[in-house]
Amino acid sequence: MQIKVAHNGKEALRILDEHQDTEIILTDIMMPEMDGYETIRQIRLQPQFKNLPIIALTAKAMKDDRNKCIEAGASDYLTKPIDTEKLLSLMQVWLYQ
Repeated sequence: MQIKVAHNGKEALRILDEHQDTEIILTDIMMPEMDGYETIRQIRLQPQFKNLPIIALTAKAMKDDRNKCIEAGASDYLTKPIDTEKLLSLMQVWLYQ
């Protein structure tokens, strides 16, 4: 697996544009410059990425956060601290469906 790291949403969009063969995205919701919700929305506006799996990760565990992530276009959602086994399981589900 090759991993690309972005430190904010704007950088993530640039990296995704440079690496259009990306197979899955893990995104934090709380990022500087452009939060995860807006980053996900911007990714989903691009037709070539409409089915790209996006897993939203957040330290916020408020009642409506999962729904907000899904409404923004995330494929799935996990709260921090991340359970590594659960994350790997979700990645397998989304990569091999």
